[in-house]
Amino acid sequence: MTGSVSWRVLRGVLLLAFAAFFVLPLLALLDFSTKVPGTGERTGEAWRTLLDDPALTEAIKTSVLLAVLTVVGMVVLLVPTMIWVRLRVPRASRLVEFLCLLPLTIPALVIVVGMKGVYAWVDYFIGDSALTLTFVYVVLVLPYAYRALDASLSSIDAVTLAEAARSLGAGWLTVIVRVITPNIWAGVLSAAFIAVALVLGEYTIASLQNYETLQVVIVLLGKSDAPQSMALSLAAILFAAVLLLLLSLLDRRRRPSGKK
Repeated sequence: MTGSVSWRVLRGVLLLAFAAFFVLPLLALLDFSTKVPGTGERTGEAWRTLLDDPALTEAIKTSVLLAVLTVVGMVVLLVPTMIWVRLRVPRASRLVEFLCLLPLTIPALVIVVGMKGVYAWVDYFIGDSALTLTFVYVVLVLPYAYRALDASLSSIDAVTLAEAARSLGAGWLTVIVRVITPNIWAGVLSAAFIAVALVLGEYTIASLQNYETLQVVIVLLGKSDAPQSMALSLAAILFAAVLLLLLSLLDRRRRPSGKK
């Protein structure tokens, strides 16, 4: 009994320590963004001007669109590929794993230099738009998305499910979209979490490519208006947290009522 009480106290202390570790920097951002330098008075001017800056509004739209397009591209590219390899060519699983994990070993600066030639063709066929960063962001999220999807696929008997569906007359497209994918939905959402977090936090590649995404604008604002930059940083963190919370709630609503 004594050990149980001690464990509860230790758990509470650890939770408070972790909460302080994450919340204190956010409170510092809020404090700095609302304080008038030199007087100590409070003002909401930095927060009010966030919506008045057209460049900032455009950067927010660009980052949100990049997050959505990256999630869609990752799901369309990786989910059918991994299911097909698991069902039809399991010997290629090591090759797919190697290709997906390869971006982890390449520094962002090397990626930017290497994709210069590729993006010359992308600009020629699609146009010079920040949304073309979707292609490189899909590659960057592959290592993390692969792990989430692989864990979900390993938790089900995909081969038996596919054979049962095929014996009832289902085509391969039906097997992938309507039989296997709903059973790995938790993994798909986990991969989407990671993709959204990565896109909303990525700075190096967008900056070196001279595109103004949300993170690039935050850094530029920090050189001219520090309180507004802090306000925007806090708003971006809260926006990402709310977005991830909504995705988590979507996952919970899809689970059976008896499963936690």
